[in-house]
Amino acid sequence: MANKQKAVYVPGTYAQKKPDAAQRAAQYFREWEKKRRETRGREPRPAQIAPAICFSRKTGVGALEIADILAETTGFRVADREILEQMAQDAALSKETVAFFDERYPGKMSELSAMLFGEKSFTMSDYLRNFVSAVFAFADMGSTIFVGRGTHLILPRDRVLAVRFIGSAAYRIKRLADILDVAVQEAEAILGKIDKEQQEFFKKAFGKRDAPPYEFDMVINCDYITEPRSAAAIVAQAFRAKFASA
Repeated sequence: MANKQKAVYVPGTYAQKKPDAAQRAAQYFREWEKKRRETRGREPRPAQIAPAICFSRKTGVGALEIADILAETTGFRVADREILEQMAQDAALSKETVAFFDERYPGKMSELSAMLFGEKSFTMSDYLRNFVSAVFAFADMGSTIFVGRGTHLILPRDRVLAVRFIGSAAYRIKRLADILDVAVQEAEAILGKIDKEQQEFFKKAFGKRDAPPYEFDMVINCDYITEPRSAAAIVAQAFRAKFASA
């Protein structure tokens, strides 16, 4: 029988419990600050990020589980939606990451704004500016697996393996119902609300209504690649192939 309590689903979550986003953000920020301290006084290295993996996904397909499996085999850190938003919304963290971004990538924010919005707008919202800075701060720490929020549109495309995970509505609804232990009808309503929020975010943040397949190196349909470890292995092989000489 379905759980009668009101279900709450945070996009990108699955059965595995993770530490609080604020705790993870603080931990990563300490790592980032340590790295910055260690490099102070040295000759500045070229502003080029390590190769990264960016997951874009239809909510409910299990992309974060795949990312965590991939992290086990590669040693890369995972930056999911929750932790990126935590860093973008935390005033103290944002101040540091924005200052870092402006120092390491002078003029890049205007370039990104022009690329994303064309002549419509050359001014990013404070949130998006903070978000972009947080993404680059993570990328600066080393190879990272980013999950969601259009990070493949932000980072240099030649330094990214961009992967899109899709799935049918039926597959996504059933998976969400199983995770939350709710009826299929309730899962369908929750998913519809989340999909709408995701669409609104991309329209507001990037002026985009959808994610066309040509934006990505590969598209994986989770209706047919159902085993997360198989999907992770496919991505790992593609990453090695793309950045073999990096």
